[in-house]
Amino acid sequence: MTQRALDSSGEQTPGSSRPAMIDAGAELDPVHPVELPPSGHRATGLTTAEVAERVARGEVNDVPVRSSRSLTEIVRANVFTRFNLIIGVLWVIMLFVAPIQDSLFGFVIVANTGIGIIQEWRAKKTLDSLAVIGEAKPTVRRDGTAAEVSTHEIVLGDVIELGPGDKVVVDGTVAEAESLEVDESLLTGEADPVLKRPGDPVMSGSFVVAGGGAFTATKVGREAYAAQLAEEASRFTLVHSELRSGISTILKYVTWMMVPTAIGLIISQLVVKDNNFKDSVARTVGGIVPMIPEGLVLLTSVAFAIGVVRLGRKQCLVQELPAIEGLARVDVVCLDKTGTLTEGGMDITEVRPLNGSDEAYVHQVLRSLGSSDPRPNASLQAIIDAYPASQEAAWTVTDALPFSSARKYSGAAFTETDGTASAWLLGAPDVLLPDGDATLTEIEHLNEQGLRVLLLARVPSGELDAPDAADGAVPTALVVLEQRLRPDAAETLKYFAQQNVATKVISGDNAVSVGAVAGKLGLAGAENTLDARKMPTDPDDMATAMEQNAVFGRVTPQQKRDMVAALQSRGHTVAMTGDGVNDVLALKDADIGVSMGSGSEATRAVAQIVLLNNSFATLPSVVAEGRRVIGNITRVATLFLTKTVYSVLLAILVVCTQVEYPFLPRHLTLLSTLTIGVPAFFLALAPNKERAQPHFVRRVMRYAIPSGVIAATATFTTYLVARHHYTGPGALEAETSAATLTLFLTSMWVLAIIARPYTWWRIALVAAMGLGFLIVLVVPWLQDFFALKLVGTTMPWAAVGIAVAAAALLELSWRLVGRRFGA
Repeated sequence: MTQRALDSSGEQTPGSSRPAMIDAGAELDPVHPVELPPSGHRATGLTTAEVAERVARGEVNDVPVRSSRSLTEIVRANVFTRFNLIIGVLWVIMLFVAPIQDSLFGFVIVANTGIGIIQEWRAKKTLDSLAVIGEAKPTVRRDGTAAEVSTHEIVLGDVIELGPGDKVVVDGTVAEAESLEVDESLLTGEADPVLKRPGDPVMSGSFVVAGGGAFTATKVGREAYAAQLAEEASRFTLVHSELRSGISTILKYVTWMMVPTAIGLIISQLVVKDNNFKDSVARTVGGIVPMIPEGLVLLTSVAFAIGVVRLGRKQCLVQELPAIEGLARVDVVCLDKTGTLTEGGMDITEVRPLNGSDEAYVHQVLRSLGSSDPRPNASLQAIIDAYPASQEAAWTVTDALPFSSARKYSGAAFTETDGTASAWLLGAPDVLLPDGDATLTEIEHLNEQGLRVLLLARVPSGELDAPDAADGAVPTALVVLEQRLRPDAAETLKYFAQQNVATKVISGDNAVSVGAVAGKLGLAGAENTLDARKMPTDPDDMATAMEQNAVFGRVTPQQKRDMVAALQSRGHTVAMTGDGVNDVLALKDADIGVSMGSGSEATRAVAQIVLLNNSFATLPSVVAEGRRVIGNITRVATLFLTKTVYSVLLAILVVCTQVEYPFLPRHLTLLSTLTIGVPAFFLALAPNKERAQPHFVRRVMRYAIPSGVIAATATFTTYLVARHHYTGPGALEAETSAATLTLFLTSMWVLAIIARPYTWWRIALVAAMGLGFLIVLVVPWLQDFFALKLVGTTMPWAAVGIAVAAAALLELSWRLVGRRFGA
């Protein structure tokens, strides 16, 4: 659907097809009309009594902005699953027909479900507490004074102030506008900011890129449909995750395999074989239960939830859960210089008059410019700090132009104390001056030192916002600013280099200056700078330029967006960091958007990750957490699916050969606990620095299938040999014990492979699992409890020998797969 921006009169542009539901909210409540202030008057806002009256009528912005699922949803999601239903039914059956030890698998599922609920509840509490800290609080006028309130406390008719970077939180109508420019691209797709005048509509979800003003809320709560869209877009979610979608795909295939296999097994054990009915039921259930990789979903949820809690302790708000996974896959990080590599504040180091300008007069111009903008950016704030406003000999502001990232300058017109009219622009020298101007050479030397340079230029009186406003600009002074480097930036850049993550610095500042700053921080390739005005527009050529260079200057907000898209077109997974409104579009389009907590409301709203402590150094922790989750889940998924493969294949072999199923549920519960459940829990939470690779399902199955086939073949071979070796009463129990020994040893070898590379605790983990099985074999009451007793010496040693052969085949198959497909 194509949507077009509104023009400045509030009407749709020709060809517009904006749906009525997200129209600009100009309609007023017919029952309780909202009174707009007369044009040119400052709106005082509602009184306390009027607010209370509207609250009583329910005219409150009560759309719930949730950061996570409710407790009820968490319980429902963890309890009412397809596999829990299957296992629950089988558990009830076993409670009636078999000893309690054959029902242990049910208690394991209950424990797993409880762990999943507790961990996600912990994650929810962490997220909710962080969301409150990071919540945007709009400034609302009430009783003639301005104060910050929570978004949900806004009522119909409230007057809400706007400044650069502020997000429009409800639908409304502009009451005041001072060169107010609003970006509606997140709603309409139109990249150009829209100039708003009093009476024009504004939509929730848009944000201010320049100027300021105030608007009156005309639609709040669920009436503001765009607010609902914003809520849906920013809600904490478990979707759009390759990991989770991959696991869902696996579970779907498992179900398809499990159903016919289970039916065949039931028929085989209950109809074809004339055994004890209860024993047949127990062995049938023993064949069905291990086909289900029930712990895989649990461990995925637990790993994600613990990741959220760990990051929360570092003041990192994960607004969308897959962001943890996404950062693990990132191979390019695009950084905005200001607020990321440098701290927000700046210091003036020098004001250098040009063309014989009087220094005192230049200082007065800067003083007046500082007082002309009620919402100064960081550069202008540095000027205000150095040249504070003075009531004596103050100039009268006749026009003002706020700074815009697109035009890269601001300006103001004054009537001086002697009545002289003057107009001034302050901004990027290479934008205000023509190519080849002698002043640019002087500026280039300053930029090479990493200094930021602004040009103060006098312009003919006229419309400051005209496209040709800079024509005829007379250079008057250079304002030299020093940026404060973040003390942790160098180490963070070094970390990304060590992890083979390419770093691209994208800034609106001069490319040489940005490159010098990046060079001071030790960024590899900092000398490869490119002025974005020379950037090719063809996406393929742009992608090549992005890959060949590391530092980009004079980048417009739209170019940032195009650069991200160009990198993505080459198969890169791109993370974008930023804190200003000029970063919003790129943050939204990047695979992962990271915003500083002190950034604008708009950037925090679209980012998946918000660094509440404003520390760029937190990013390595987030990347490491993502790699830990993805890498470890890939490892343990192989364990779970190996069990599924060998369980299905064993059931098929039993059906085809028309023999008793070799295992009772208690045997496979013991094996699953020692070779999968306990070790998988520890392996899933271990450190893992390997960058996540795509194609999760393919990577897991190409190891799980051969491992499962080898384990099933070895186990069934032992079982068939044992059937010929043992005769008489107790033969089936002896056959089961021998087959269990082979399956345990083979499964342990799979675990030993997955646990690599070895550390002391991984070796201890594998050894502890082996010791646990040995204890079961030698302690009499555990032998009876698990019905495991090795008879004689010939068959047990044969079982060991077959397991050793299986281990050799496992090693060979894993190496072949690794050589054929890569690790």
